Amino acid sequence: MVSNRNINVALIGNPNVGKTSVFNQLTGLNQQVGNYPGITVEKKMGFCKLPTNVKANILDLPGTYSLNASSIDENVVIELLLNKNDKLYPDVALVVTDVENLKRNLLLFTQIKDLEIPTILVINMADRMEYKGITLDIPYLEQHLKTKIALISSRKGFGIDALKKLIVTYKIISTEPCLNASSIDPEYFNTLRKTFPNQLLYKLWLVITQDVNFLNLDRNEIRSSFTKSHSDLKRLQQKETIKRYQFINDVLKVGLKIDETVAKDFRSKLDRVLTHKVWGYVIFFLILFVIFQSIFEWSKIPMDFIDSTFASLSAFTSEKLPAGVLTNLISQGIIPGIGGILIFIPQIAFLFMFISILEESGYMSRVVFLMDKIMRKFGLSGKSVVPLISGTACAIPAIMATRNIENWKERLITILVTPFTTCSARLPVYAIIIGLVIPDERVFGIINMQGLTLMLLYLLGFGMAIFSAYILNKILKIKGKTYFVVEMPNYKLPLFKNVGINVIEKTKAFVFGAGKIILAISIVLWFLASYGPGENFNQAEKIVLEKTKDKPLSKTEFENAVASQKLENSYIGLMGKTIEPAISPLGYDWKIGIAIISSFAAREVFVGTLATIYSVGGNENEVTIKNKMAAEINPVTGEKIFNFASGISLLLFYAFALQCASTLAITKKETNTWKWPLGQLIFMSGFAYIVALVSYQILK
Repeated sequence: MVSNRNINVALIGNPNVGKTSVFNQLTGLNQQVGNYPGITVEKKMGFCKLPTNVKANILDLPGTYSLNASSIDENVVIELLLNKNDKLYPDVALVVTDVENLKRNLLLFTQIKDLEIPTILVINMADRMEYKGITLDIPYLEQHLKTKIALISSRKGFGIDALKKLIVTYKIISTEPCLNASSIDPEYFNTLRKTFPNQLLYKLWLVITQDVNFLNLDRNEIRSSFTKSHSDLKRLQQKETIKRYQFINDVLKVGLKIDETVAKDFRSKLDRVLTHKVWGYVIFFLILFVIFQSIFEWSKIPMDFIDSTFASLSAFTSEKLPAGVLTNLISQGIIPGIGGILIFIPQIAFLFMFISILEESGYMSRVVFLMDKIMRKFGLSGKSVVPLISGTACAIPAIMATRNIENWKERLITILVTPFTTCSARLPVYAIIIGLVIPDERVFGIINMQGLTLMLLYLLGFGMAIFSAYILNKILKIKGKTYFVVEMPNYKLPLFKNVGINVIEKTKAFVFGAGKIILAISIVLWFLASYGPGENFNQAEKIVLEKTKDKPLSKTEFENAVASQKLENSYIGLMGKTIEPAISPLGYDWKIGIAIISSFAAREVFVGTLATIYSVGGNENEVTIKNKMAAEINPVTGEKIFNFASGISLLLFYAFALQCASTLAITKKETNTWKWPLGQLIFMSGFAYIVALVSYQILK
């Protein structure tokens, strides 16, 4: 069966059935694989080569429990399946299920079958059948579910070739529904069938009950012709669900057998400990403690190596290339700017590694369950934990993950407070400042003070997000109530492949995403720091000679004094001096002010900006950025710029400030108005300024 065009294949399933893992196996694309709801909130496309040279477009749709949509991402699934004119409309649907949760998963399968789309039932996690004492009668299930079944393990990779062969033969798969859903109200559905004889009955039912559009039919016209009260429609939906589960129970009585006497399950015992109302939180806190201690301990050697390598490269470039503007741009602008962000790859990679392990193991869902008890007190549900935890990587996908929150008020509050959680872009700022102002010492021989400080900053961000949610819940007068349902996947040994893929992809996204911005800003900053107006810049050598005529300087001292004179009177120096009165009460000088302003493009630009400014401001290019920052002196007070008071002030400023243009853009997109993102920017920046001001004035 060689097709002239690619087969459209839709991957559909409940959250946590391994759908994205199946997508990775079929396409080879590296998508994030997680063990809590909300990982896939948009359609993802990949391509797969099937047997007999057939090619397929594989579409990974958001997880949904049924076609009775209650959130935005579930609507994505329904609208695609209803619209045959959509270029992505599936030729065949793969409904992915979990072998341990077949009863619940099959509800969605029976609904998809009613849409008369060729549907293959993919039973995943088959490698756990023996472990759980499960046996399946595949021929019986295929006969009564009127489909073909692929028994696979996306973790182990078996069954994928058989699945590909089934996809190729999709045209011979039965499109007959499993059961007659119209029997829930025969009179109503018969009238509906007579009025629209050319339309599929179940699609019409979905149009009536869901907020979706379908073909060229007027939804209001259909609803007005077949009007029923909201309560009547809900009653019929409930009756439909009961009827489907009755059918599923009858089939599984014969087709699925579980012998608990041979099962080797310890999940229940472990859950009682990890979700305990006391010990659950203690264990979670200890896990966080170990993670942040390890981030600092393990990353020291590779960070020092990267830092010294870029310092040496900058010095080598300056010495070996011909003197001139291009050499200065490379050695003082590009190399220090890029080095200022690459130094943090080890810490970022370790952070993503730990998060991936928690997701892969199944522990993250227990965290979501634990935190739901706390979140409800602050006007949120457990589903809000998913974006907040995702925000430790990046606020942008985290805000997009709020689409699986049904209640608009809860979703809006989650969007607004998510930027408080410490994202990976803050990590470079935290790491460099903590390294400068917090001693690298141990308490009780095991607690590293720098790692403890980093953990406290993460907890501070999360705590501020929760507190802000509580305030917003009191202020926003939006009615609504939702109920929290969380999937509890089985515990698994994390797959090295999945963890590795996640770490590599997330680190690459961070480096290349930030790298583009940093490279552009480094070039602009170098230009602004290398040129300036007036005699104070152009006559720098003469002015320095005049100032030091009574005290002659060595050649190196003279060159550094000239560089400093030029930097202060360059375009960027004049800009920094202009804003210095507003930031000096926070303990910052004009150079830090420039770094703060430039980091509104992206937080991680802060370190790259200082690396560029300090490289232009002196000739000791082989000195690392950390040492340059540590040696910076306030000319007025004679004290170090980066002392304990100013360092804590900076850490608190970046803990609370919304310095990310991309976050503002995604908030605008998700709320469809500039009111909320501008409110975010004003409140978070103002609050950060006040907290930084108070902390510096107290500590100085």
